[in-house]
Amino acid sequence: MAINFDLNDLLAFRAVAELSNFRKAAETVHISQPAFSRRIDKLEQALGVRLLERTTRSVTLTSVGRDFARKVEQLLDDLDHTLLGIRGVAATRMGEVAIACVPSTVYYFLSQVIRRYHERYPKIRVKVFDASANEVLAAVARGEADFGLNFVGGQESDIEFQPLLEDRFVAACRRDHPLAKKRGVTWADVAQYDYISVTKSSGNRLLLDQALAHVSGRPQSIYEAQHVTTMIGLVEAGLGVAAVPSLAMPGPDHPLLVSVPLSDPVVTRRVGLIRRKGRSLSPSAQQLYDFLLEMKPTKRKTARKVAA
Repeated sequence: MAINFDLNDLLAFRAVAELSNFRKAAETVHISQPAFSRRIDKLEQALGVRLLERTTRSVTLTSVGRDFARKVEQLLDDLDHTLLGIRGVAATRMGEVAIACVPSTVYYFLSQVIRRYHERYPKIRVKVFDASANEVLAAVARGEADFGLNFVGGQESDIEFQPLLEDRFVAACRRDHPLAKKRGVTWADVAQYDYISVTKSSGNRLLLDQALAHVSGRPQSIYEAQHVTTMIGLVEAGLGVAAVPSLAMPGPDHPLLVSVPLSDPVVTRRVGLIRRKGRSLSPSAQQLYDFLLEMKPTKRKTARKVAA
């Protein structure tokens, strides 16, 4: 009996099995929705069974489809492992990895890891979804990202949280600011100057509000921004001082910005890798995941590696 379907049809089926949505699945494999539907129809006709139950509102796997999805997942993973293990193939391997992350982890940490990954696998496309902590968590839970880099998720029953580092909040200011000359400052010191904070919708803001709930004389914001990276831009423009995760700050050689340790109290956040429990990563995603575990920030004293 001739096999009348190909690898692209299996990739399309895996995408819709994971996302339960034809539009999102079609975007994942980079084809139009009508073309995607034709691939699924072709696969079902070749197998002589119905794999999906489709209505105008939902897509679900049939009992045969669920069993077939498990076998397809294993088959595709085995194929990826085989190709990545062949000498010379790694440099030409095609594929895609989607990682969700909070913006404060991107510029001075994640970007370095992705650069190393790209050097080894230059043909694999990496999609970075930078969003709030809750949005990152939701993207991983829904399967829209292979895994995430976040400081929330450890309490979720369906999420596996792999601790990566303990990230301390520091005072961010310009080198010409009075606080820049100090070896350390308190929250009361920061409160004496124009203060820049993130909005109340930010996970970092929630963390700080909880840590400083009983601190008298805590700083009150003059400016607010949606993201930490934007806040750092306002600091660089000379609009004030901000409390930011050390992971978001540049190294000591930056010409304009400096990080000063904050205390009374010391506030930290635990950054880790999050992924769905019970779901294996593709070999390409697993490799990037492993790179993140291996690398750590080395140019900031306030971020330290913690045991997993």
